[in-house]
Amino acid sequence: MFRTLISLSSFGAAELLRHGQAWCTALALEAGADSVEVRGELLRNAARELPELRGRAAVYSSPDGLWRADGTLDAEALALGLSRAAALEAPRLKMAIGGFDARRSRASLAELRARLAAQPVELLIENDQTVSAGTLAAVQRFLAAQAEAGLDLGLTFDMGNWHWLGECPLQAARALAPQVRYVHCKGVHRRPDKWVAVPLAQSSAPWRAVLRELPADVPHALEYPLVGDDLLAVTRAELTQLRALHAERSLAHDLA
Repeated sequence: MFRTLISLSSFGAAELLRHGQAWCTALALEAGADSVEVRGELLRNAARELPELRGRAAVYSSPDGLWRADGTLDAEALALGLSRAAALEAPRLKMAIGGFDARRSRASLAELRARLAAQPVELLIENDQTVSAGTLAAVQRFLAAQAEAGLDLGLTFDMGNWHWLGECPLQAARALAPQVRYVHCKGVHRRPDKWVAVPLAQSSAPWRAVLRELPADVPHALEYPLVGDDLLAVTRAELTQLRALHAERSLAHDLA
């Protein structure tokens, strides 16, 4: 189902650490977001903040990878992510695969399947900005291995992260669309020294073409800087644009 979310990192680390994620969540919901993505790396005090956010988040984002650098499953990171998602009453946990290796990690997929079967939170895998977990080849190797192990994990498709690795987001969207269950909407701009995230309207990437390749009926989240003197108005305008883009896609689909 199409829902508009805001990844709370969009408000910036400084704002989140100053005000807290509950404050930013209230602003996001007032601006019209259907829900938010809580960011584990920006929790100031998890024991206090998670209860404040209970029932208000659709996704918990863990900063940890599912597999360690040596290819072993990081069961502690998974357990922490699942417990925090449960504490939030968030139906989804988002993680990257970390150091997953198709040969060394294959045996641990059965353990992952068993751990996920015992609880209600859905695990989604995200393409991050690392070679081991963010290239199309790495994601496809993992998808093939997890399917062979009897898993059916969906993807969080981050539209912008591909650029950090020199990958083509349009090619990735075409290849991965059937597995995508959540979209991070992120524009990008190339500075002389690095890529930076920007609003979609300021992006130098073909983001409209990428969106057309992705499923329209899954949740979409804003994940780019939301800044301005009137932060509520800025946030509301970006959400309005995202919903308008969805309406355009739906109309084009109906007319096709």
